[in-house]
Formats: sequence, structure tokens, C-alpha cells
Amino acid sequence: MYEFCKTMHILGLVLMAGNVTVTALWKVFADRTCKPQIMSFAQWLVTVTDFSFTLPGGFMMVVGGYGAVYFGGWPLDTPWLLVGQIMMAMAGAVWLGILVPIQIKQAAWARDFAITGEVPADYRKGSATWLVWGLLSTVPLCVGLWVMVDKPALW
Repeated sequence: MYEFCKTMHILGLVLMAGNVTVTALWKVFADRTCKPQIMSFAQWLVTVTDFSFTLPGGFMMVVGGYGAVYFGGWPLDTPWLLVGQIMMAMAGAVWLGILVPIQIKQAAWARDFAITGEVPADYRKGSATWLVWGLLSTVPLCVGLWVMVDKPALW
């Protein structure tokens, strides 16, 4: 069971981190085209892939991680586990608290400008904010990944 849970944990991280990285890249390139239909489609895909990969990946990562802790006999207060959980919670808080609300607003704007052809300045401002916070949220994600793999003696 430990190996199954660990595999689910790692697969969840791959799905989540892979989607986060790739989504940011193609959204930036789509926005740079300044073509409303391409930008709108990319924004729609941000929502689709978040619900198809990021959310299930995060769920798999959490369930698999806690399963591996349980079946592996790891105490939850093990320093690298604590730091890993804090880092993932920070990344998740940014995603849920900042990025998702921006994406919801942008999806509404994108539906409109796909028809009108007029991309509002608020959409572009939201994209810049989304990108900055998205990049910032990958820092704790990467730190969490590192401590889970390296298992350093932190204190």
C-alpha cells in the first residue's frame, strides 16, 4: 500500500506541477498574439486544464501523500514533512485565494471579447497579476518538491 500511495502522490504532483507550468507558458504566448479569439480560447483552456489536471493532481497528491505517511509509518511532525505540507498549503492558498478568482473574472471577459473583439484593459492587467502570482506560487511548490525528495535534516 505504501508504494501505491507514494506513486499516487508523485503522479498527482506531476499532473499539478506540469499543468501549472505549461498553462502559464501557453497563456502568455496566446495573450501576446493580441488576437481576441486566441486569447479567449487560451483563457477557456486555463479553466478546463485546472479542473482536469491541477485539481485532481492536487487531490491525488494529498491523498497519496497522507496515505504514504500512514502506511510508511512516518510521524507527521517529521521536519521535512512539516515543511513540505506548509509549502504545498502556501501554493494552494495562492491558487485558491488569488489565481482562481482572477481566472473566473478573466473567463467572463474572454467570453465577451471572443464575440466583440475588444479586449478590455482589465483583462490585460489581470493577466499580468495572474502571471506574477502564478510564478510566485511555484516557489513554495518547488521548495515542497525538494524537501519531499531530499528529506533534509532541517532541525
